[in-house]
Amino acid sequence: MIVLRTAKEIEKMRKACIISAGALQVAGEAVKPGITTYEIDRIAYRYIKKQGAEPNFLNLYGFPATACISINDEVIHGIPSKTRVLEEGDIVSIDLGAKVDGYNGDNAATFAVGKISEEAKRLCDTTRESLYKGIEQAVTGNRIGDIANAVQVYCEERGFSVVREYTGHGVGTKLHEDPSVPNYGTAGRGQRLLPGMTIAIEPMINMGKKEVRQMSDGWTVKTLDGKLSAHFEHTIAITSNGPIILTQAL
Repeated sequence: MIVLRTAKEIEKMRKACIISAGALQVAGEAVKPGITTYEIDRIAYRYIKKQGAEPNFLNLYGFPATACISINDEVIHGIPSKTRVLEEGDIVSIDLGAKVDGYNGDNAATFAVGKISEEAKRLCDTTRESLYKGIEQAVTGNRIGDIANAVQVYCEERGFSVVREYTGHGVGTKLHEDPSVPNYGTAGRGQRLLPGMTIAIEPMINMGKKEVRQMSDGWTVKTLDGKLSAHFEHTIAITSNGPIILTQAL
């Protein structure tokens, strides 16, 4: 069931989203060669708690950390570890959120560890820009397929592939709500977008082929061909005046 939220409810949700954005920002600022993914996770945890919020990924479906931290060919759901050390040239995707006053925020970004290759930079830049191409289509009267198609076309025209198995989603009093928001599809198809919908758009884009596999830990998802993947996400509200990015850092 899709929930349409009032302007007052969206303002409550914005608080959780701003905290989520702040946590992602401080986690990203910590990304450097030599730091462990566990240390980054703790930085995010402490930030969220200091703001009076709760890390909404922690223990969700059994996930054991505040943030999903995924390196290089890891697409999503990487588990932070005291032994996983970032190295120069890596790219690292951080996905996290916060809950406060009953509402959730959710956002993600991929960060460079020191100097990265031109190929990796182009992947990250393309993935980030495809997110905004999707957001541009998140207007009242359009459909989910318009968002999905905008992301897919932008990335595939630049030689990258779109992960099929995982999608964006509604966000609200639950972290994952209806509707599903794929990153591939046909314009003009799918659920019509209405004022009051709050959704997370999150392109997961691969340098090589689109196929992925889940690892034996039951969480980490990697590209099947071992090539790089990038991930960006914003939580947005659809209004009669256009989309509002709720997870916009102050």
